[in-house]
Amino acid sequence: MNPPKTDARRHHDPEIRGFASDNYAGAHPEVLAALALANGGHQVAYGEDAYTENLQQVIRSHFGASAEAFPVFNGTGANVIALQAVTDRWGAVICAESAHINVDECGAPERVGGLKLLTVPTPDGKLTPELIDRQAYGWEDEHRAMPQVVSIAQNTELGTVYTPDEIRAICEHAHAHGMKVHVDGSRLANAAASLNVPMRTFTNAVGVDILSLGGTKNGAMFGEAVVVINQDAVSHMKHLRKLSMQLASKMRFVSAQLEALLARDLWLRNARHANEMAQRLVEGVRAVHGVEILHPVQANAVFARLPHDVSERLQKRYRFYFWDEAAGDVRWMCAFDTTEEDVDGFVAALKEEMAR
Repeated sequence: MNPPKTDARRHHDPEIRGFASDNYAGAHPEVLAALALANGGHQVAYGEDAYTENLQQVIRSHFGASAEAFPVFNGTGANVIALQAVTDRWGAVICAESAHINVDECGAPERVGGLKLLTVPTPDGKLTPELIDRQAYGWEDEHRAMPQVVSIAQNTELGTVYTPDEIRAICEHAHAHGMKVHVDGSRLANAAASLNVPMRTFTNAVGVDILSLGGTKNGAMFGEAVVVINQDAVSHMKHLRKLSMQLASKMRFVSAQLEALLARDLWLRNARHANEMAQRLVEGVRAVHGVEILHPVQANAVFARLPHDVSERLQKRYRFYFWDEAAGDVRWMCAFDTTEEDVDGFVAALKEEMAR
């Protein structure tokens, strides 16, 4: 019996790129090749496959001999599971007010994770020991959710990057209060590229307990991982992953992607290129009168303020998002496949719209 004919077709113009999100980019060709290699034959389901087993060695090469990776489908799932693993039912998590877990995950850490977020306003998206102390109190007060975890993002939601010393100070301060430290690392590779250091330099080497490791924003088709660095800090990770509907039956296809990114230097090449394109973008934008750069450009994000009507016209030519529409603030993101021509074309379009 002949198989039915398929009608495969492309539904988009592959030449069109925007600056809305690094999630808009496709999968890197090396990741697609790794998926094709992993596709043949049968492999044991639910993580007992050769690719997930090998991923553990790759993860340990980056995050230390005790590190263990738990591949999941997406970043919100990684954050929820990681935070559940280091909190009790009465526990709370201290984070920046601008943190992704607070503003962009539809309340999942609180509603699905069953924990309380204790937020702190920050000027640049970064916590400090002094800022943490605004919420780090009341451990014996049964009327208040107990602070048990400090969660930071590297890099932050505002595109800023913590130095290793800054994270070390946070870890030492949190541990002194009996709290654990979680890092939302959806763009961890961009931070490492910006600092020009290995990822271990600002994770396991400075005291981070658990990590949400991103892949999708750095060239994967889908998939992230929870990386447990301090085994004593967590319990029942396997059960939490299943309970949270983040256990992939065909896990080899998540693990193969992360392996392709991390086994050699693809993760760094992709992140470094995205960062370089953001630097090219901000340098071009700085020359445009009437545009204000809001935060230091330390990774692959550019935050700017410009007239609202200019942004609306520009959005018809290039996709990007308002960050604070009332204030006229926007965010422009670069990805691993952003080209110099993309950046230069966008800057030229911005100049044209500003001149109208």
